[in-house]
Formats: sequence, structure tokens, C-alpha cells
Amino acid sequence: MFAALDLGTNNCRLLIAEPARHGTFRIVDAFSRIVRLGEGLASHGRIADAAIERTLDALQVCAGRMRRRRVTHIRAIATEACRRATNGGEFLARARQETGIALEVISPAEEARLAVAGCTPLLDPDRRRALVFDIGGGSTELAWLAVKGPDRAEMLDWISVPLGVVTLAERFGGVEVDATVYGRMVGEVRDAMAPFAARHDAREAARDFGFQLLGTSGTVTTLAAVRMNLPRYDRSRVDGSWMTRDEIDRVITDIKALPFDGRAANPCIGRDRADLVLAGCAILEAILEAWPEKRLRIADRGLREGVLMGLMADSKA
Repeated sequence: MFAALDLGTNNCRLLIAEPARHGTFRIVDAFSRIVRLGEGLASHGRIADAAIERTLDALQVCAGRMRRRRVTHIRAIATEACRRATNGGEFLARARQETGIALEVISPAEEARLAVAGCTPLLDPDRRRALVFDIGGGSTELAWLAVKGPDRAEMLDWISVPLGVVTLAERFGGVEVDATVYGRMVGEVRDAMAPFAARHDAREAARDFGFQLLGTSGTVTTLAAVRMNLPRYDRSRVDGSWMTRDEIDRVITDIKALPFDGRAANPCIGRDRADLVLAGCAILEAILEAWPEKRLRIADRGLREGVLMGLMADSKA
């Protein structure tokens, strides 16, 4: 049995799976909890005590599930919050001592590579250039790909922008966001991505190769679920779905018009994401401005699936 644990700036997520035919796998258990590990990190440079306790509680749950499923192969990774925090090493040591989980802090390049590996099955092999993006809590990863065929892609270039939904919401506020503040968020992300966008033009790629856009993150999956008017989030409905640019614009406009309590009341947003969703929308808008495309493919998969694929391949070597 194999397990992939992804501890991000906002979420702690676990997948447990067993190998299936033709290099695929079957998920037997999954867990996700918003822990906000990076809360206050941008202003203080440290992981807060309350965030550590929330995260350790979630890791204990993950450890228990892995024991019950008799997991034999595990890779547990940590990303932006642990990369940046001055007390990241202390937190990792405590996590290992109290939960038995040895977290590995990966580089932004490895984070982008794993996200791409997990999403590759959703890419259209007839469109030979793709931008895959992952809007995280503490950073946003963008990868420019050459699609080589079904389930095959080469990462030609990537960037990690140190702006995610938590960092952006803490900087600009997430509870009350007027048009001016929202515009400033979009502008900050746009400026941070500008050198990467200048190197990789969507119109040129569409003309010469065929271009596609794929997003994996809580932001894009939330917007897709809101568009579908789901009574609660349903991964099977969202993963692999499509949204047109007009649909994205309408959903973002509707969410921007809601007060905090209205966002919290939406079952696909909820109170845990109500102060973060507009920051995510701003990041997505900046991406769509830089790489205009009529449709966006939605992925509720990525880093954990990439980890599982790597673990299973290594076990056969």
C-alpha cells in the first residue's frame, strides 16, 4: 500500500492507494484538512504556535489512517511554508517525534514537476504546448510544457511566484475586498509573472503548436463546483471538467458580489475558504490575462498523484 502526504501552506492532504493495471492506481483512502500552517508567516517569518498545533492534529489523523491501511511506502512532502519559516526545522523535528511522519521539504522545481506528473493524463495530446498552474497557499507554480503524446509531457520552463491565497489574503485582507483592493491583488500577481509570461506567449503557441490551459488548486476546483451549483463538493464531478472564460468571469463576478457571510454560506466555499477565495480569484484572473484561452481544464489532482506515481515506479525498479 502506498501513501502520498502533501503539507502545504493552507492544507494537509493525504492519498492512500494501491497499484492497478497499466501503471495506474486505485485510491483506497483520502483525507484533507485546512490547517493554515502559513498563517502569519509573511509578517513574522515563523510558523505560529497555533498553526503548529492544528497541523500536528491533522498529521496524527494521517498517521492513524496509514497505520490502519498498513501503508508500506510513503512520501510525505512539505512546501512553501516550511521552506520559508525560520522555525521550519523545529516544526519538522516535532512532527517526526510526535506523529512518526518524516516530512521532506521539496524545492519549488520539484513541486512543479510533481504537480505536472499528476496532471499529465488530463492534457490533450493534440495540443503540443500547455501551461499547467497550481495556485497554492504560499506560492503559485506555473509550468510551460511540451506535450509529447498521451500521458507524456516535458517541462520546458517553470516559475514559482511567492504569492498564494494565504499570503495575498493576509497582505490585502480577505474578509472585505472592494474593487480597488481586488485590482491591486491582480496587479501584484501580474507583475510577478510578467517575465515568465513574456517568454511564453499563448497566441504564438496556439498558432505554432496548439495551446491548452490546465489548473490544479483549491481555487479552480472551488469555482468549478460553484458553477455547477453542487450541494457539496464532489471530486468526481469536478476533476477533468472544463470551464469557459465566460463561465469563469461570471462565477468570479458573483463571488465578488457576496459579503463574507455569503461566501461562507456557499457549501463549495465554506467558512474555512471564505477569506481566501477572492485572493485565489485574483491570481486566476492574472493568469488568464497573461495566457488568454477560451477554456480551462480543471484538475482535482496533481502533487499527491505525482508522488504516488513516483513511489510505485521506484518500487518496481
